[in-house]
Amino acid sequence: MALHQIFFHSKPIGMQSSMWVVVPQRPGPLPVVHQLHGHSDDHTIWLRRTTIELHAERIGAIVAMHCGERSFYHDDVAGHRHWEQHILEGIAYVDATFRTITDRRGRAVGGLSMGGYGALKLALRHPHLFGSAVSHSGALDAVGLMADRKPGDVLGDDMRRVFGDRVPANADLFKLALRARPLPKLHIDCGTEDFLLPCNRKLHAHLEKRGIPHVYREYAGSHNWQYWQERLPESFDHHAAVFATVPASKRR
Repeated sequence: MALHQIFFHSKPIGMQSSMWVVVPQRPGPLPVVHQLHGHSDDHTIWLRRTTIELHAERIGAIVAMHCGERSFYHDDVAGHRHWEQHILEGIAYVDATFRTITDRRGRAVGGLSMGGYGALKLALRHPHLFGSAVSHSGALDAVGLMADRKPGDVLGDDMRRVFGDRVPANADLFKLALRARPLPKLHIDCGTEDFLLPCNRKLHAHLEKRGIPHVYREYAGSHNWQYWQERLPESFDHHAAVFATVPASKRR
């Protein structure tokens, strides 16, 4: 495996940013998993806390780990930061820099907590880009979460800074899932002792009621790295199953 530490000037956010990219040392083009961090971390955390590099090698995929700060991967209501566009810029940069499969079935997105929400939001808002999306312990009910958090709560304050007084329709997973076409293959999981479990159950029930295909799993565990490390094999298997549907003509 090769590890690339990339520094670049991002036009959407108007500042320097960085990403880490692990690349299997094998002939391409290769599929790509775009991995998003949670609310209190940065793009380095996946390599420091998990064996994500081993799973990238196992399924033969590039993994790009992006920096989203505390943005909820959404464009700030005040217009000061454009984090969704920043991530899309990063995706285009990876495709321009490495030998990647650019068919949507060869591109996936995943994340945990805030990043789990970001992964599903990006996939549902841009379904032409992603064939697979995974959320671990995601903050999936943005509307309900923001309403429940009182002023002074860091998570709630950051959500209000990003979304304003109310979560817009283009950031509401419940609404986005109704119109995303083609629908990415969705995988959602959460720990049974996780404070975000109600969010995950609520979105699961909504998707089931509307007949929207998805995989939903609950496992023993809390909102911590032990849980997320244990979930990586299953999430990468989910991505790999979608990657396997890429026609041979797209792999050359």
